[in-house]
Amino acid sequence: MAKINYEEIAGKILETVGKDNIISATHCATRLRLVVKDRGQIDDKAVEKIPEVKGVFFNAGQYQIILGTGTVNKVYAAVEKLGLNTLSKAEQDEAVKQQQKGIKRMMRILGDIFVPIIPIIAATGLFLGLKGCLFNDNVLALFGASTAMIPGYIQTLVSVLTDTAFAFLPAIICWSAFRVFGGTPVIGLVIGLMLVSPILPNAYAVADPASGVDAIMAFGFIPIVGCQGSVLSAILTGFLGSTLEKKLRKIMPNVLDLIFTPFLVMLIMLLVVLLGIGPVMHVIELKMVSIIESLVHLPFGIGGFIIGFTYPLAVITGPHHTYVMIETSLLANTGFNPLITLCAMYGFANVGTCLAFMARTKKSSVKATSIGAMLSQLFGISEPVLFGIQLRYNLKPLFAMLVSSGLGAALLSIFGIQSNSYGLAVIPSYLMYIYQGRQLLTYFVISLLTTGCCFILTYLFAIPGEVMEEEE
Repeated sequence: MAKINYEEIAGKILETVGKDNIISATHCATRLRLVVKDRGQIDDKAVEKIPEVKGVFFNAGQYQIILGTGTVNKVYAAVEKLGLNTLSKAEQDEAVKQQQKGIKRMMRILGDIFVPIIPIIAATGLFLGLKGCLFNDNVLALFGASTAMIPGYIQTLVSVLTDTAFAFLPAIICWSAFRVFGGTPVIGLVIGLMLVSPILPNAYAVADPASGVDAIMAFGFIPIVGCQGSVLSAILTGFLGSTLEKKLRKIMPNVLDLIFTPFLVMLIMLLVVLLGIGPVMHVIELKMVSIIESLVHLPFGIGGFIIGFTYPLAVITGPHHTYVMIETSLLANTGFNPLITLCAMYGFANVGTCLAFMARTKKSSVKATSIGAMLSQLFGISEPVLFGIQLRYNLKPLFAMLVSSGLGAALLSIFGIQSNSYGLAVIPSYLMYIYQGRQLLTYFVISLLTTGCCFILTYLFAIPGEVMEEEE
């Protein structure tokens, strides 16, 4: 096997894109990301012909060249040696963010707020799944035991693992929102903790007539309750609180700033949220959750098909960041996340696309791209498949994937399958269903059917003639 010359690849990329056309460069797990002066002067086909390049696309203000895990690091290192202006990912993201406006900016902000939170929710979901397995009388009966035999202190410790993240979710989101909007994160964290303080009536208990818990009435007509599970309240609190903090710091004398700015921000935001926006936002959020659940549970899997078919398009165009907010609300208010279950089928469909191209192509470069893209997709990185294969060849592979994803999601909807977490895709996604055997088995079978369906549709109808020609 010939040794890959990464310096040569880097040189060809700069030559084709235009060194003078590149403002800055950075990279992520699979892509070289370039901010360019003139997107129109770049010949995509010429870039795609460069060795190791698996596809290109322009998104979020960046010209992104898909190179794959590992390869991108080596090419980026070679780009640095060629004297190109390079930035850290955070620096370039901040520069791009300043250029974005409107809906794109909002989606980017939501992504920035929720991405740091995903790992803890995913870990909590895994804890819940393990608890569902280990604290199951049917499972324990295999060992001659039952849940009644589990000591109380073990149950308490396990509950701490499984319940803490969701109990204080608004505080975590408020911390992240303060960070994104330019406030002091620890102030956001404390305000968020106040919103779910155990001193306040629990929002879920107040909503349950059988609990006997009533809201505290302020001024005789304003109900005061905690903001448990309210994602929208936490985001709005983060935005308003950080904005207030920045304005106060501009006018507050230096000698008073250290204490009085946090004092005023915490006081004002607590009153504004608990007496005003909190109850209103929570009602709006519960209605939004109800609408999503109604769509998911439409008869004959219609809603599931719509979600499964459209989610990949959201990934391609960018709005998929907003799904994380909806998923967080579902988890916080219902304990389950049927939305990611339906969205996840596109990852399995992508695997079917790769397998079909691997089976039919006669070009070693396309076969290598398919293998690399599939390995990335198995662990949740979909861009190499989307942009390196499906959007690269006449859109038929994309349509086969959309149909397969929709059909798989429809079946999941019909069988009522739903995860207890988010943030895990393809192979790791099975961990989100271990809390119940039927859920895991059904999800596993339908995921295989989705992969197989996309493989057959792509193999029979969507392989372009150019990849089946013998190499010269």
